[in-house]
Order: sequence, then C-alpha cells, then structure tokens
Amino acid sequence: MGKLPFLSDEWTAEAKRLHEEAPAQAAAPAQALRMNLIVSGSPLSEGDVKAHLDTSAGELVIDLGHLDSPSVTVSVDYETAKAVFVDGNTQAAIQAFMEGKIKVDGDMAGLLALQSTPIDPAHEQIAARIRDMTA
Repeated sequence: MGKLPFLSDEWTAEAKRLHEEAPAQAAAPAQALRMNLIVSGSPLSEGDVKAHLDTSAGELVIDLGHLDSPSVTVSVDYETAKAVFVDGNTQAAIQAFMEGKIKVDGDMAGLLALQSTPIDPAHEQIAARIRDMTA
C-alpha cells in the first residue's frame, strides 16, 4: 500500500481497520471521551473535515462525520491535527492551543486526561503503522 493523505477517505478507512484490530490485543482506553473534530485547511476538501474519536464503549473508534452529543468538540487546522494525531506531537498541540489555533468546546478535563494517558504497546504499534502509511 502506498502513502495515503491524512484524513482522506482511504486513510480513514485504513486507520479505522487498524484500530478495529486493537481490542483483542490492547488495553481499553482509560478515559471515556466522545470527541468531534473539525479540521480546517485540508488540501483534500474545500470546507472543513468533520471527524470523531470515541472511547466511550471501551475501545478506540475513529471515523469521519460527527457524533451526536459529544463530550468535547475540537477545532484545529490540518497541519496541527496531523502533527498531533499522526506524529503524536503533544508539543505541537500545546503550542497551537497557546497560539489560539486549537479551540476546545466542552470537556477540556476529559480531553487532557485522554492526552496524558500512556499508550500501551499494542496501540503504539498501530500508531507506528499509521505514521508509516500517512503521506
């Protein structure tokens, strides 16, 4: 498989498939969170990209589209979202937040708790595979 653009339909389908493999291998996320994500400035779309992350059922679910009744909604530019979600660069998130490039509406404490949870080895392997597949 070649490199896929971050948040493209193909990238999202493959990332979702990789995460669906995780429940048999990985520990459940320590923090339950239903997060909608609004990504601006994507080279793949004229408008904002809407995605979500949901750990409320005990496993990580990622997909395009928005959840009903999220606990938090995060608005961020494409490059920062890629740095955080693909590269795992928490410093990029902190810097972008301080510069006003990330807007958070809702459960900020839950978002921070999820961000500070150590990644188990199975999820780290998935994260490495996602980094490798991302253009």
